[in-house]
Amino acid sequence: MSQTAHAAINAASLLAGEQRPDFDVITRWVPKGAHVLDLGCGDGRLLAKLRDEKRVTGYGVELRDDNVHACVKKGLNVLQQDLEGGLSWFEDKSFDIAILSLTLQAVHKTEEMMREIARVGKTCIVSVPNFGHWPHRLSVLRGRMPVSKTLPYEWYNTPNVRVLTIPDFKRLADDVGCRIVEQVVLREDREVKWLSNLRGNLALFKLESK
Repeated sequence: MSQTAHAAINAASLLAGEQRPDFDVITRWVPKGAHVLDLGCGDGRLLAKLRDEKRVTGYGVELRDDNVHACVKKGLNVLQQDLEGGLSWFEDKSFDIAILSLTLQAVHKTEEMMREIARVGKTCIVSVPNFGHWPHRLSVLRGRMPVSKTLPYEWYNTPNVRVLTIPDFKRLADDVGCRIVEQVVLREDREVKWLSNLRGNLALFKLESK
C-alpha cells in the first residue's frame, strides 16, 4: 500500500473522536453552494460537514476501502483513487474549491499534487502540520523525532513522507504559481497571531493561481 493510501489514517486519527480544529476554518472559507473536491477525504467527516452546513456539491477522493464505505454510508459521492496518480480525470477549474486537509505531507509527488489542485480548483485550501512548532524543534534538539497530536506517529510507522514548516509551504506555493490569499495558524483549537511558525502546530492556507 502506498504512503498516499495512509494519508487519511493521519487525518482520521488526529483528534480521534473530536472535531478537527481545521474543519471549522475550512468551512468558514467555503462559500454556500460551492462545488467542492476533497482530496484524501478519509471517512468523509469534512465533506459531510460542508454538505450539511454549506450545502456544497462535489466529490471526495479516497483510497482506503473502509473510508470509502464510511463516505458511502454518509451519502457522499466518493471516488476510490490513489492521489499519486494525479488528477487527470478532472478538467481544468472544474471545482470552485479543491481541498487537501492534512494530506499533502503524505504525498510523494508534492509539487505535482500542488500544481494539480491549482489546476482543477478555482480556489484551493490546504492544511498541513507545522514541523516548526517549538515542541517539535525541542524534540529534534534532544535527538528524537517529534511525536505530537499533529504528528502522532513514530518515525518508523508514520504515513507522512514530508515534513515542512510554514515558510516551506509558502515557498512551495510560490514555486507552483499560487498566491496565498488567507492564512490561519492554530495551536490546538486556538488561532495563533504572532510567532506563528514557532507557536502553531497546524497551518491552513487558501490559495489561488497567480
